[in-house]
Amino acid sequence: MIKKFFKLIKIISFISICVAFVAFIFERLDEKKYKNYKRHKPYGLYEQYIKRPIDVFLSTGALIVFSPILLVTALLVRFKLGSPILFTQNRPGRIDPCTNQPKIFKLFKFRTMTDKRDADGNLLPDSERLTPFGKKLRLTSLDELPELFNVIIGDMSLIGPRPLLVQYLPYYTDVEQHRHDVRPGLSGLAQVNGRNLVKWNQRLAYDVRYVNRITFWDDIKIILLTIKKVLIKENVAADTESVDEGYLDQIRGNGLNE
Repeated sequence: MIKKFFKLIKIISFISICVAFVAFIFERLDEKKYKNYKRHKPYGLYEQYIKRPIDVFLSTGALIVFSPILLVTALLVRFKLGSPILFTQNRPGRIDPCTNQPKIFKLFKFRTMTDKRDADGNLLPDSERLTPFGKKLRLTSLDELPELFNVIIGDMSLIGPRPLLVQYLPYYTDVEQHRHDVRPGLSGLAQVNGRNLVKWNQRLAYDVRYVNRITFWDDIKIILLTIKKVLIKENVAADTESVDEGYLDQIRGNGLNE
């Protein structure tokens, strides 16, 4: 039994290493392609050469290990909420050197809300469409597991500023725009320091602070703190209406206190 277990670990590791190696090669080709463009300067060797392969190695391994959970969750979503199983939404990622604007990508998550509409065919508020099952998915962060695919294909990183809504882009300050110098993450410095219960100014400040100094040990700390907070369900707002700071575009667009 133990031999079979270690054999399985070796197979998963081999697959993960192969996928990570391919990602490393593509990262170097991308770096060469845009060498004459102005881009974010990596803080050190870890950010420049090691972070991306580690992201892909861990994400590939996690997808394989958690595949039974992914399958069961997908079946439950289909049974309880219907199709589509995945919720996809455009989110801004890392700045494209050619356009100097954040590249828009499709974020993958498990669906947590129904498509209930009013008499005029308009979607009901989130609080009325979010089911008890959907709340459980959010509280356990299981709804975010499909984002591992985003990491593997290069849209995201394991650790980085969370990808927020496209409509927020015009409302960032010049300094806050630097959160898009790197790939967005599944978790980040802001998430382990209060997540979406922290006021916007502080959340975005955490993002910029992370981008300016990306190190291996900081990423390890954030990963461990993220796991801890998921397990004890700390600072998780399952219902978006329970987050009292509101939406960034509404706050800054109306000149409200942040």
